[in-house]
Amino acid sequence: MDDNRARALLTVERERLTGVRQAALHLLEESASGRQAALPHVDQSLADSASELGERERQQSVARRVEGELAEIDAALERLAAGSYGICERCGNPVGDDRLEALPAARLCITDQARAG
Repeated sequence: MDDNRARALLTVERERLTGVRQAALHLLEESASGRQAALPHVDQSLADSASELGERERQQSVARRVEGELAEIDAALERLAAGSYGICERCGNPVGDDRLEALPAARLCITDQARAG
């Protein structure tokens, strides 16, 4: 895969993930402000509280996962700048254009990814 195509794929994925992160953080802020507004109303049921807690945990999980994926995109951009993008970090063989199209931040070829689990 040529560098321009790789950079374009990584940039698009970075923009998508940034949007997801912003949405998740917005939902967390709304959840926190809604919870604070509800505090004076102690009549909220335990089921509602548990549901809200579960939703907040899911939103936090999404935000953490997206942060990790953004770090992978940044690492892929660094590999691109260093000239090692698209080379398997385990065996040194090409990762493969089809794999990079599907997962632009892939570090491993499909064989080594299968071995890694």
